[in-house]
Amino acid sequence: MTLLDGGMGRQLARMGAPFRQPEWSALALMEAPETVQAAHEAFIAAGAEVITTNSYAVVPFHIGEERFTARGLELADLSGRLARRAAASAAPVRVAGSLPPLFGSYRPDLFEPERAPEIARILVDGLTPHVDLWLAETQSSIREVAAAAAAVARTGKPLWISYTIEDERPEPGAPRLRSGETVEEAVRATLDLGAQAVLFNCSQPEVMGDAIAAAARVIGEARSAARIGVYANAFPPQPEDATANEGLSELRADLDPDSYLRWIRRWVGLGATLVGGCCGIGPEHIARIRAALPELPRTA
Repeated sequence: MTLLDGGMGRQLARMGAPFRQPEWSALALMEAPETVQAAHEAFIAAGAEVITTNSYAVVPFHIGEERFTARGLELADLSGRLARRAAASAAPVRVAGSLPPLFGSYRPDLFEPERAPEIARILVDGLTPHVDLWLAETQSSIREVAAAAAAVARTGKPLWISYTIEDERPEPGAPRLRSGETVEEAVRATLDLGAQAVLFNCSQPEVMGDAIAAAARVIGEARSAARIGVYANAFPPQPEDATANEGLSELRADLDPDSYLRWIRRWVGLGATLVGGCCGIGPEHIARIRAALPELPRTA
């Protein structure tokens, strides 16, 4: 098992860091970077073995076109430096470079293939010196992950791809990305792109089991060594026309550390070996998982 961190944005908000729309977690990066490092350190203290850079909102969608042009590279570099600084005091913690949806979360219809390479290039240039691997996360379509894979190919660093799953009206046993593409199609694309892991994030826990099972089938049929991971959010189901981080969504009261651990146990039983949390899952959840790790299956 490998333990990931939790949701950066909500952790910054809990800590009293600058936090508002549309900048979301990038606001702390610009106005109080010390809080970003402190958030990383909180997750490391809880037991996280992989932390993710606070570069999720360093895109024009969140900080605006003008500010991204002027400061995008600088902010991506800073997010990498802060994560590396936090990880350096707790080796062997690894740093994953967050490659977010470039044109808005949960909205594959907004993807612009012509602009994607340049936006991704700025993020990759800023993050490359500081990260151990890439995490293309909250991806809603295969087109998005293909762009991410192309952007990082020149770095030679491992790539993990994480998809967000449709969770408002899921069809039991037939999990789909928010684009409508099936998880099976997405996992096959992930393997074709050479990713070392396929994960599922930023969807409610209830839909993750079917996605993990589907991924395990495809990976098994391909005789691949790719790992499976999951880090759910604490949101209620999100409607099809929602854009993640468009507003400050309510968090579910039923996902306390013990109840979230029950989901973790189920996911591990289905084949997940990379586990953590997304929006609303804090250090207390990660610490509870860490305490339970001796009881969970281990892999090399």
